[in-house]
Amino acid sequence: MKRALSATSRMAPLVRAGLIAGVLVAAAAYPIAAAGGIGAKAAVDFVDDMPSVMEATPQAQTTYVYAADGKTLITMFYEEHRKYVPIKQMSPYVQRAIVASEDSRFYKHNGVDAKGVARAFVANHQGGAVEQGASTLTMQYVRMALRDSAKTPLEVQQATEQTSARKIREMKLAVELEKQISKQEILERYLNAAYFGHRAYGVYAAAEIFFSKRPKDLTLAEAAMLAGLVKAPTDYDPASQDKQAATDRRNYVIDRMVAMKSVTPAQGEEAKESPINLRLTSPPNDCISVTERQNDWGFFCDYFKSWWNQQKAFGNNPQQREDRLRRGGYRIVTTLDPKIQRVTLANVLDKEETDSRFALGTVVIQPGNGHVKAMAVNRVYSLDQSQNGPHSDPAKRGKIKSNYPNTVVPLLGGGDMPGYQAGSTFKMFTMLAALDAGLPMTTEFYSPYRLVSQYLAGDGEPGSCGGRWCPSNASGAMTGRHAMWSGFGQSVNTYFVQLEQKVGADKAVRMAERLGLRWRTEMDKLQASPAKARGWGSFTLGVSDATPLEMANAYATVAADGKYCETLPVMSITDPDGSQVAYRGVDVAKPRCTQAVKPAAARAAADAALCPTGSGAKRGSCGGWSTATDVAGIVGRPVGGKTGTTDSTRAAWFVGMTPDLAAASFLADPDYPFNAVGDGQSLKPVHAVAETLHDSLEGKPKRNFIPPPASILR
Repeated sequence: MKRALSATSRMAPLVRAGLIAGVLVAAAAYPIAAAGGIGAKAAVDFVDDMPSVMEATPQAQTTYVYAADGKTLITMFYEEHRKYVPIKQMSPYVQRAIVASEDSRFYKHNGVDAKGVARAFVANHQGGAVEQGASTLTMQYVRMALRDSAKTPLEVQQATEQTSARKIREMKLAVELEKQISKQEILERYLNAAYFGHRAYGVYAAAEIFFSKRPKDLTLAEAAMLAGLVKAPTDYDPASQDKQAATDRRNYVIDRMVAMKSVTPAQGEEAKESPINLRLTSPPNDCISVTERQNDWGFFCDYFKSWWNQQKAFGNNPQQREDRLRRGGYRIVTTLDPKIQRVTLANVLDKEETDSRFALGTVVIQPGNGHVKAMAVNRVYSLDQSQNGPHSDPAKRGKIKSNYPNTVVPLLGGGDMPGYQAGSTFKMFTMLAALDAGLPMTTEFYSPYRLVSQYLAGDGEPGSCGGRWCPSNASGAMTGRHAMWSGFGQSVNTYFVQLEQKVGADKAVRMAERLGLRWRTEMDKLQASPAKARGWGSFTLGVSDATPLEMANAYATVAADGKYCETLPVMSITDPDGSQVAYRGVDVAKPRCTQAVKPAAARAAADAALCPTGSGAKRGSCGGWSTATDVAGIVGRPVGGKTGTTDSTRAAWFVGMTPDLAAASFLADPDYPFNAVGDGQSLKPVHAVAETLHDSLEGKPKRNFIPPPASILR
């Protein structure tokens, strides 16, 4: 009998707690029943019909984007700056402070504080409105979770409205939640969900923004200040308001902690005497606030974002994908190499200042995987264009602003901008098409100064003669017999037009597409179409637009023995659980490569590409002179490449490659393409690439290109 009584006495508090909770829920439901003219049974049914299981979606977390070293932060993407952190990585002070501030009976109730609800019910009943909430930490967390899981404005309203129905739902879900998870897990979730003001969601962001430290390093005074913010973040924000309100609130929390014996009176007094010492951090968000100079990493960041918005792994459309980027909490290690980026930018700015109307930009890519190692241009990645220079078009000078020095236009590629006419760098596509079709390196033509080609041209069109297109060379010194080595090394137009005629202009166009080029202007799309490509004779001279990103990758394909890899800005993407993100079972960050050109053809093209730079071909004669003979001496290792200029030198290019890196550089006026850069500046892209390759590869083993087989020579 004693044993039974003892058991009954132990059960009594649990029974009493359950009865009190039930009575209070019914009491809380009474105003609803009375207002609606329904009976008590209907009110009970109303409570019973409410869901008892909370379907909470994961909270939005910040995505962190790093350079290739995995340590250097480039930027973040977020809607709510939050990083989920386990409670074991939080200072005990912040755990105790939030309990003291928001729910001193947290460890005693079952999700609903009976005394608090009774007190609130009386006050609300007398006032005729919801004036006191009596929300426990658990109930507050339920409300935040319901709000964050809302899919429609109505659901948001229902999760936050000041009504008895909302309060009852919170009570029921809170009681059920405490049956499922521990108090510590509820506290952990709460501290990661709460808003602390100043754009800080969760304790990790709060510790970072207000004190530039991790949650585990928070002192008693700092933890109490943060805990005090939750009640009214704007009113108590010491960064934007008078610190006195924040100090008073902090000291109130400390007093509550002393009263609860969470800290000793001596600890409390010491903490209260300390001033609020903020060490504010403003976390970057998106590409316009990258952590380094904005003309340094912003353009790479913009390319990364463009790439992300095309990946099906992150949603069915760009809007869904960007939402995942800003809410998914990913850790992204990009391909951006800080050293290569630094030297690339230095070599650009050494030759063209940011306030020049001409844009000088360089992209560096690693052959064999498509990794984009650097993207630099003499511009500042910024939305503020108030101080930009006048437009380069003389007819519009002073009337509209130009894109220098500040712009967010993707000048280097990766967006919708078509690019710039790339000139003779396109001869590579004709040569590859011929080699891939089986023509030998020794394919030879007599190349006159001016050629009457088989391609048609309308009267008045550039190079037209009697209805035919008649291209000419840059100088009479090029006249004579040429094979691929000397034709490429001296950039002989009339040789390459004849080579194009032999293999077919459409084959050269398709080869460029195989190596990653895309047509963005209506004229280029028309000319590249199956119906017109075969007659596009001027294609081999680079009349089409291309971006430095495309051209660097095309030559990287040659350097990689014909293996084409899509340009790729990431090395790894992990979700908040640390798992690699995959799409249809394949790692999203895995290089996407195909054998676009036969290895023998690529090696033959690489051998010819040694001619323009002064490196000297291994299998043939470069003809005694070339267009960029000083490049090999600057780079200090075997290097292939090709110069390119357009009519009247409106744009100047150079694309260079080693087995380890490929780089493309251009100089042009993005605002007004007819504004010629002039022959005197055509060496700037040449030297920008040569110096960048030298600086990037300094100290690394020198590698040679694999010579082509004898079978493709003759």
